[in-house]
Amino acid sequence: MPPPGVCLNILEARNKQDGYGSATKPENFLNQDYQQLKQYCLIRGVRYIDDMFPPDRNSIGQDLLNSSDLARVEWLRPAKISPNPSFVLDGVSRFDFGQGVLGNCWFLASIGALTFQNDILEQVVPLEQTFDENYCGLFHFRFWRFGRWVDVVIDDKLPTINGRLIFVHSKDPNEFWPALLEKAYAKVCGSYMDMSAGTPEEAMMDFTGGVHMCIQMSDPPPNLWELMFRAGKYSALMGCGTPQGETSANTVLPNGLVQGHAYTVTGVKQLMSQGKLVNLVRLWNPWGKGEWNGNWSDRSPLWQTVSADDREMCLSVNDDGEFWMTLQDFCEFYTDLDICSLCPDFLDGNSCRWKSSMYEGRWVAGTTAGGCMNNRDSFWTNPQYRVKIDNQYMHKDGEKNMLVSLMQKPDKRNRRLVQNLHIGFSVFEVTKQYSEQKGKFPASFFNTHAPVAQTKTYMNAREVMEFLMLKPGEYLIVPSTFRPNETASFILTIHSKEETQGYENSGDHKHEPVQMIKQAKNAQDEENRKTFFRQNSDKYEEVDAEQLQRLLNENILKGDLKSGGFSLDACRSMVALMDTSITGRLNGEEFVRLWRKVVTYKDIFFSTDVSRTGTLSLGELRNAFVASGMRVSDDMLNLMALRYGASSGHMTLESFISLILRLDCMHKIFKQLSNGNGMNLRESETQLSHTFSLWLVRSQPLQ
Repeated sequence: MPPPGVCLNILEARNKQDGYGSATKPENFLNQDYQQLKQYCLIRGVRYIDDMFPPDRNSIGQDLLNSSDLARVEWLRPAKISPNPSFVLDGVSRFDFGQGVLGNCWFLASIGALTFQNDILEQVVPLEQTFDENYCGLFHFRFWRFGRWVDVVIDDKLPTINGRLIFVHSKDPNEFWPALLEKAYAKVCGSYMDMSAGTPEEAMMDFTGGVHMCIQMSDPPPNLWELMFRAGKYSALMGCGTPQGETSANTVLPNGLVQGHAYTVTGVKQLMSQGKLVNLVRLWNPWGKGEWNGNWSDRSPLWQTVSADDREMCLSVNDDGEFWMTLQDFCEFYTDLDICSLCPDFLDGNSCRWKSSMYEGRWVAGTTAGGCMNNRDSFWTNPQYRVKIDNQYMHKDGEKNMLVSLMQKPDKRNRRLVQNLHIGFSVFEVTKQYSEQKGKFPASFFNTHAPVAQTKTYMNAREVMEFLMLKPGEYLIVPSTFRPNETASFILTIHSKEETQGYENSGDHKHEPVQMIKQAKNAQDEENRKTFFRQNSDKYEEVDAEQLQRLLNENILKGDLKSGGFSLDACRSMVALMDTSITGRLNGEEFVRLWRKVVTYKDIFFSTDVSRTGTLSLGELRNAFVASGMRVSDDMLNLMALRYGASSGHMTLESFISLILRLDCMHKIFKQLSNGNGMNLRESETQLSHTFSLWLVRSQPLQ
């Protein structure tokens, strides 16, 4: 049985600190270890078959092929397709391969860009793999997936019809790295069908794990040429796309360009023509054929206006899908340009100056999914990140110095099933009035402060970003979905020219608009409780869980309970929490102390139930914690909402009292056993702690 998700998150965070998930220590995708699997196959003399991405119709996916073609598909190893299979022949080039029946030009355009950058290529495609020595039908590739590098294992059975590859294929039938790379990425996406339709930036980010910048050609920056030139210099990958036509079909226009199609930017060049400098962009069609036929195309007479050396260097009259056009035509006929690089240096051409930081977070409906700024009452509940920009680097006036990226993480394995939410972020300057603020900034801050920067629009895209100019100072970055109460995970990445200090900002709530409730001891009330206990306890003046259940439901909280009262398991948990003598029963002092806590938490519950429903919404739950004097981070609040909230998203009085009793108890245990940062337990102590935890966890009141 795998460990619980919370435990996995803790392990993942610790592993990340130790370098796991980095480019040099990728995680094993689906827990498949390449070296172990290879050793197993070699020792037993077998060919590997991947049971996590088996060679069957499920791996192809639904509706990609018609039923008759699907029935004809045969999965063959390269040795059955070609007499002399090789992983790589004569190096790697964009001209090695062509697109198959799968509509994944966006992926192939990204591969085309990848072939120009050997360092990145070798990170993604381990080139030492062969069909000769130690071959066992097993290959592996590496991709960056939402904050971590993963090593993806596949077998080399490829889908064919009549012995021919039906998806990407090499122009040399003996070369198989493109088809195997495509299969590995199909596994990551869920199936071959899941690779249908996309944009180059998606795969280029998965090849680099670096910096992504998207430029809309309808509003290009004035320094676009310089930016593209620097991107080429700093080994960036560049891809672009043409506008979609009236239908989803890839219609070839009279000028030779294909509608709704992805292309690779393979170079930029400045030439002297007729006494004037001309900025040219070289592009490649992943179909491997079909080219632009306008100015500066292969047969354009304008090539006769440049020097013989430039013409020999740049011009290649072949129908190989690659062509030149002017920067002006590029902006006119393409909708967007994506640039992905290992580091942000291409942004201004200054090496080693940019600093990067990454934060992972989550929007959870009812607690941390407050929606955009239109939702004034809930916007403040979104995750908040506080960033301080030092004044070490004096930038020019108006020069942009920070690139902020927000990427949403999928909640499903299959790419086609992922429904991207509309996401964006706002940046606020922290004024002197709030410089000493601890914890989340309240609604009053956002009602009186306008953002100094924000995404131009909320987009249902995998990633949104903005290139900003922020002066030295302290800022608050608030990522959000457009609509409130939408649940998703995200990665916030900040690339800054200046040194920045940042942290997630939810750990303290001293300034929330809720008064902390404290119960003053009343001598008469205490005496009445002791008398009540003596009248209802057994002959040893103790009560067990069953007696406690009856007293709570029928006496102490009678009329306040909405869902049938405390369960027996809940009362057993309370006994475990309050029973200092470990007898499984409560004496008079323990009972009165529990009663006092129950009444206090009941008062907090009803004082924060502003909707008067007799339950707490998850937003009201946050205020209830504040009123109790507890500091709860967003992560903890989200977890509690999932664990104790009903399916309606609301929490009953029984659930709230059970939750807060346990939280208070575990907090005290940690303080007593820890050194302030962590605690160590021996195996026997771990077993006792586990048993105690099970006792607590099992006792959630039934909704």
